[in-house]
Amino acid sequence: MARRKPRRTHDPRVLRAIAHPLRSRILDELRAAGPLRAADVAKMLEIPANQASFHLRQLAKYGLVEPAPELARDGRDRVWRGVSSELHLDEDELEASPGGKAAMTVFMRNKASWAHLLVDRAFAPKKKTKGTFYAVVEESFRFTKDDGDEFMSDLSDLLDRWTQKTRGRDGDRKTYEFFALVQPYPEQRPDA
Repeated sequence: MARRKPRRTHDPRVLRAIAHPLRSRILDELRAAGPLRAADVAKMLEIPANQASFHLRQLAKYGLVEPAPELARDGRDRVWRGVSSELHLDEDELEASPGGKAAMTVFMRNKASWAHLLVDRAFAPKKKTKGTFYAVVEESFRFTKDDGDEFMSDLSDLLDRWTQKTRGRDGDRKTYEFFALVQPYPEQRPDA
C-alpha cells in the first residue's frame, strides 16, 4: 500500500477535535484495525454507540476520518476510515490564527500528558497478562539532517508494513501503542 502524504494543518479547530482523548483513541483504533463502524468503536472502547457515532462525525467534520461506503452492507450502514496517520502542524500559522495559540497550548499539553503516561507505564512494574508483551528500546545514533530524514523514512516504511500486516479486528489481537522520539541528545541529563 502506498504511503499517504502527511496532512498539513493550520486550523485550530482540527487541533481541538483531536485534543479530546476519546477522539484521539478512536483515531488510534482506526489506524490499528482499519475501517470501523460506530458499533465496532463502541465495543472496542466500551462506550455507547451513539457516543462513538458523535465523535466519528466530529472527526469527519474536520477531515480526519471519512466514510468508506464501498465497505457498507447497505445504504444505512456507515463505515469510517482514517484519512491520514500523519498530521503536520504549521505552528507559525496556527499561532497566528484566531484561537490558534490556545488550541496549540491545549493540544501540546494533552500530547505531553499522553507521552508521560506511556513512559510511566513502560517503566512501571508489570503484572504480566497472558498473551501480551512490553518493550522499551533506547538507542543513540550520530545523524546528519539527511541521515535523520532517511531513518524516519525507513521507520515509516516499517511501521506501514506492520500496520498492514496486523490490521483488522481479529479477536486475538490487541491494540498496542508504538511511541518513539527522535531528537538531538539533551545537553544535560535530568539526574546530573
